[in-house]
Amino acid sequence: MFSQLKKIVSSIQLSDVHAWLGRFIIWSAAAATGLVIVLFAKATEKAISFFEGIQSEIWWVPILMMPVVGIFIIWVTRTWFKGASGSGIPQTMAALNHDEHQPISHLISIKIAIAKFFLVTLGLAAGFSAGREGPSVQVGASIMHSFRRFLPASFTIDPKHLILAGGAAGISAAFNTPLAGIIFAIEELSRKFEQKTNGVMITAIVLAGLVSISIQGNYTYFGHLNVGIINKDILLPVLICGLVCGVTGGIFSKVLIEFSDNLPGKVTTFRTNHPYYWTGFCALLVAGLGIVSHGAANGSGYSLTKAMLHGSIDETWYYPVVKYLATIFTYLSGIPGGIFAPALSIGAGIGYDLASIFHYDGMVIAMTALCMAGFLAGVTQAPITSFIIVMEMIDGHEMVISLMAVSLIATATSRVYSRPLYAVLSTKFAKGVQT
Repeated sequence: MFSQLKKIVSSIQLSDVHAWLGRFIIWSAAAATGLVIVLFAKATEKAISFFEGIQSEIWWVPILMMPVVGIFIIWVTRTWFKGASGSGIPQTMAALNHDEHQPISHLISIKIAIAKFFLVTLGLAAGFSAGREGPSVQVGASIMHSFRRFLPASFTIDPKHLILAGGAAGISAAFNTPLAGIIFAIEELSRKFEQKTNGVMITAIVLAGLVSISIQGNYTYFGHLNVGIINKDILLPVLICGLVCGVTGGIFSKVLIEFSDNLPGKVTTFRTNHPYYWTGFCALLVAGLGIVSHGAANGSGYSLTKAMLHGSIDETWYYPVVKYLATIFTYLSGIPGGIFAPALSIGAGIGYDLASIFHYDGMVIAMTALCMAGFLAGVTQAPITSFIIVMEMIDGHEMVISLMAVSLIATATSRVYSRPLYAVLSTKFAKGVQT
């Protein structure tokens, strides 16, 4: 009897040790994700500053540099890292939708995460209009999923929960928006919320966020805004911003999907048969847009967006137009890069212009923030993520209702023009089609 009891106690103790070891490994994965995303953010910031320095000194250098770098990135991606193309969100969604026993290393892996890190940074250093936030989702998912091999055999966890947690932690650490990370995982990545996912995902977001805060401080992405008094006068601007951003965001999404569908025609034939020439052509267009806009079309758009939100810049009317086109051509070039930050920047520019057109002089900052959420919602058709991410980025809790309303209007309007962007692209990656 005593020996049997001793065996039971030993078995319980061993199981408890394995459980804590498993938790420690997951916590380590989350912390590693936060660290890598912070390093990714700093690397991309340095890359953008590098390009701005070159462009300010010699305006014509991007015409030579962007096609060469773009073609090199495409060659590297197509040769060794096909899963690193695009934003990374569709690949993560495709990995979540794969059957349990199907390989997903072509969608998420440490190899792809490393490639994504360096290729996105290189693309921004060359002046392409892209962001790091979508790629951070794929990087985070890859890191968290890769740690599963270190888990004890007795510690059971669905690998998809690690992917979901990593993707959520990636977006959370990239923007320093923990609530948006949770909502993004529910609304966009998985479109459902399982009780078993709860603890893993929130733990990953918290630990990744703590690492980010310990390095960069407890900051708000765009700082606290003075949006003025929000009352019933905001109703008409909300409707205007929602409709305009829904139309423009829906068309933006439609263009990306249609080109991904490889529609018949001379352009598609040329793109398919001569991918490097196509990349060089797109790069030249982005370079040209950057030159005519004095660099406004290049990079993530963060600095100009922040300046608009703080009222420290007289934004030219054509900024959202050139940024819109530069982001489309960057995506169509095929280089790795996200559209979250450029979409927010385009939305800011649209809001700034609408305030001027309709003479809402006292609501410039508020309409800028509204269109950031509206355009992102129009592109992604993820209204809850869009309004929460902007609310957290600007510390704008007083605008929560208006941000929610504009996101819902923009999403409903966008659906008239386009299918959900990431959902459509994820099915292509699931089928092994490179977009």
